Amino acid sequence: MTEEPDAAADIASMPFEQAMQELERIVGDLEKGAVSLDESVKLYARGKALQARCETLLAEAEARIEKITLGENGQPTGVARFDVER
Repeated sequence: MTEEPDAAADIASMPFEQAMQELERIVGDLEKGAVSLDESVKLYARGKALQARCETLLAEAEARIEKITLGENGQPTGVARFDVER
C-alpha cells in the first residue's frame, strides 16, 4: 500500500512539530483501538510516513549543529562539526 500523492506531498512539507503532533495523535488512536481495520491500516501507513519525515528533519538538524572552538586564550576561533558520540 502506498501513500496517496497529495498526502505524501502534505507530509513532505510539514515542519517537525506538526509531523510529530500528528504522529502522536495517530499512535493514540491506534492504541485506543477505536478505528476499523481498514482505517487502522491507513493510519499506520501515514504514521510510518510521518515517522520518516521526523527522522529526516532530525538528521538534517543534527548535521547543522556545530560547536564553537576556542583558542588557548579562551576566545572563539571558529566552528567545528559537533560530535554527538563524545
